[in-house]
Amino acid sequence: MTTEQQRSGGERGSGTVLALAASGVLAVLLVAGLALASAVAAAHRARAGADLAALAAATSVQSGEGAASACSRAASVAAANAARQVTCTVGADSAVTVSATSPVGLGLPGLGQPRARATARAGPAPSL
Repeated sequence: MTTEQQRSGGERGSGTVLALAASGVLAVLLVAGLALASAVAAAHRARAGADLAALAAATSVQSGEGAASACSRAASVAAANAARQVTCTVGADSAVTVSATSPVGLGLPGLGQPRARATARAGPAPSL
């Protein structure tokens, strides 16, 4: 056995360990990136659902429907946009405020089922 063979014998297989470690880090980063992308998509769905639901309810109020009917319409519009209406209030100035949530598709283990939440207001401009 030469001196060169004796020196390299202790490092035998270290490339495999390094490749496995790099693959593990890459997998963790991929899952974290997918979870973040899922959360961003859920936030967009919640915002769109709340915005459109508030607009639908404000349109109903402006056309003379009552608050219950307007909020019912808002709930159906939110559901059609993959969101769930949480609150709906019609103010004295006929402005409608709607809060909606949307589930995050890929949550991280141990966090339960996270939900993105958004609030929107539609109606006449607030008086100063």
